[in-house]
Amino acid sequence: MSRIRVGVLLSGCGVYDGAEIHEAVITLLALDRAGVETLVMAPNVEQLHVINHLTGDVVVGETRNVLQEAARIARGNIRDLATVEPQELDALILPGGFGAAKNLCDFALKGANCQVHPEVARVVRGVHALGRPIGAICIAPALVAKLLGEEHPTLTIGTDRNTAAALEAMGACHQDCAVEGVVVDEKTKVVSTPAYMLARSIAEAAAGIEKLVAEVVRLAAPRS
Repeated sequence: MSRIRVGVLLSGCGVYDGAEIHEAVITLLALDRAGVETLVMAPNVEQLHVINHLTGDVVVGETRNVLQEAARIARGNIRDLATVEPQELDALILPGGFGAAKNLCDFALKGANCQVHPEVARVVRGVHALGRPIGAICIAPALVAKLLGEEHPTLTIGTDRNTAAALEAMGACHQDCAVEGVVVDEKTKVVSTPAYMLARSIAEAAAGIEKLVAEVVRLAAPRS
């Protein structure tokens, strides 16, 4: 029997304009320690903008590609999301970082009225339609709420009231959660954790992410 294969969907490289690096690496490490196969992917699109992570300022005139930037975290072992079929995956995990709300969707700009990138929507909805679990970290539950809101998944972004209200406006049921905790919706197979929505250290972020990975692996059906 083949190992479980878990997809990890990245949104670039860097907390302010891409994937949160700590969250992405902790996820990949936890999956490796769990003995599962990983398939890292990202959309081949330009970032919304580039942020100088030293100053927090937008770098005017600079552009970066989400797939190319995410390849830095994956050490080059990454797939263009457009080439990935949901059937290839037993589960899917989305690390956070502003890229999840800027590049995978535009929640950072439009809140509950956001739109999700078509390839991201195809894969997330496809994995869910197959009855396979989805893990969402930090701000990534906003994307899941947008795509699966009609099923009213229970999920968390921590305790921020304004963000929680936006998720509920998209149909999700928000549940407050401490940084080291996870929220598991057994019915929709959605697992979420706040990570750096609340974390004050990498250790705090890791506590919840490692639990999320364990729950996602538990819910994932073995590949035949």
